Amino acid sequence: MKLKSPLLTALAGTSIFLSHCVGMSFAVADTPTPSATPATPATPSATPATPATSFSTPPRKILSGWIPYYSMKTSMPSAVNNSDLIQEVLPFWYSLKDQNTIADLYTPANPSIPMSTPLSTLESVGYKIIPTITDGTAIDPKTGKYVPMVLSNLLADPVSRAKVVNTIVNLVMSNKFDGIDLDFENFAFVDPNSSWPTTQIRWVQFISDLSTALHAQGKILSITTPPLFDPSSGKKGYYLFAWSQVGQFIDQLHIMAYDYSTSSPGPIGPIQWTTNAVTYAISVMPASKVYIGIPGYGRDWVTSVSGTCPSQPVNYLKTVAPGVVSTFVMHDVAGLATTYGATPTFDTNNGESTFKYQKVYNGTTANGSLTTCTASRTVWYQDAQAFTLRANLVAQYRLGGISEWTLGMEDPTAMQAVRSVAQSIAPDAVAAQIVSNASAVTIGSAINLTGTFTLPDKSPIVGIPVHLQTQNSDGVWTNLSDGVSASDGTYSASLILGENTGVKMTTDATWERLAGQTPTLVISVARAISWSIPATMKRGTTYSISGQIQPKIPGVTMTLSNGATATTDANGNFTFSVTNTLPGFIKYQVTANPDKRFVASQTNIVTVWVR
Repeated sequence: MKLKSPLLTALAGTSIFLSHCVGMSFAVADTPTPSATPATPATPSATPATPATSFSTPPRKILSGWIPYYSMKTSMPSAVNNSDLIQEVLPFWYSLKDQNTIADLYTPANPSIPMSTPLSTLESVGYKIIPTITDGTAIDPKTGKYVPMVLSNLLADPVSRAKVVNTIVNLVMSNKFDGIDLDFENFAFVDPNSSWPTTQIRWVQFISDLSTALHAQGKILSITTPPLFDPSSGKKGYYLFAWSQVGQFIDQLHIMAYDYSTSSPGPIGPIQWTTNAVTYAISVMPASKVYIGIPGYGRDWVTSVSGTCPSQPVNYLKTVAPGVVSTFVMHDVAGLATTYGATPTFDTNNGESTFKYQKVYNGTTANGSLTTCTASRTVWYQDAQAFTLRANLVAQYRLGGISEWTLGMEDPTAMQAVRSVAQSIAPDAVAAQIVSNASAVTIGSAINLTGTFTLPDKSPIVGIPVHLQTQNSDGVWTNLSDGVSASDGTYSASLILGENTGVKMTTDATWERLAGQTPTLVISVARAISWSIPATMKRGTTYSISGQIQPKIPGVTMTLSNGATATTDANGNFTFSVTNTLPGFIKYQVTANPDKRFVASQTNIVTVWVR
């Protein structure tokens, strides 16, 4: 799924594509492809483009995908312009080098645009950002060759394993990422198969430790692995990744459902092979955690060659030989087929498209003689129809979604096919309202709240779990109680509030429905004031007007209607001294001044006879 090397190679104006699958090999592509030189990322507007087809309700967000550091110009626009389908993205920007070091692959490839620029764009669209880390520990920095068992041995030792965990958590927290995705493929493709039983134990312990550390910070743990299958089926799979054991610790599993055929012509990821991996995954973990990896690329194999291939103007002897395979991106396949007069057909057994064509190579031999050869080639790729089949697996098994390697490779029709499926399984919106019998109360008085939950057609939602939440004067929300809606779609509760309080009711998202949330009601709360005042006063004589507030808080400013002020003591008590020099009737009232916890509170007006 991911690249094996941090470098892209450009050859004489042609380019190669690197997949994040270690087992994938690539050769020079015959059709023009985007430059493999690390590209400067585009900085698209944070406002997503309107999808080709407009729907009355938003589609289910079933798409995620990788944004490689070397293809920012194509991957970023795809990510931003399909925001109606996407809720999180996986920037492919990091590689673990040792227990203390995670290499930043983005910055060297894109020196003119800081990482903060694409991050701010993705954040402004509202995406969760879950970057991918590959295993770079096995690469010898001196020779560039792979050394088996390096990461496995690091995870075996509790001290070095803890350092790896801390290094990853620090990356997430320092960058305010929403989580991390691990694409540690060397276990499967570099380490010997004989090491798998030992590595599996180390891997499971590491995932458990990392899960604990990330979840303590409210962060997501995702893993990306090759397919596994039900052990009872006898099918071979990369069992060392132990889905049945790590499923309880992870939040997302991205299955690399491609690279089925690498050395000889065949489908990229047959639909039944993919389905077998999916059904095993959902048997050992919740289906909502499972994502199907889909390829935005195809493969083009040389199956036979007739004649003598030229060595000039380029050395075709190495690139045009039986078994040589090149890659192309999906959005280039129509041009390839048209150029050589080929007609793609959809293979229903494998759920992919394929075609054959012949290409003639003219040039000279090493001694300058004119020569020509003809290569017969076979192409396999996934297109809009293939994407539809895999998106339908999301609907059938209620999966988390599909993940494209990589965003930006796809043909627009393939993305529209995904959108059509996503719309057909769009969850219902929940219309939620809340009312109260009072908007202002005195402390100690009860209020009655009623929430109403309906579908867009106004029909009540019966039996939906409801959470009553309150917000205190410091802005902190607390889940106060849980219940379920009644037959008329309502949920009622009574509260006695101790300060100014925001109240709302929420419902959880399910496969059938989006999360629901009522508007926030702000209930004003006034202090209770008890006081005593003489019914009559003699002019020229000083009298005390005293009282107490609830709750008993010191330092509250109290104001008498004649302008006099007093401050409450530790028990909430206050006292005013008044002297009247003229006879008659005088009205008195006491007010407790407002603050962030309480609105202004007032006593009743009392009329006193001054004689």
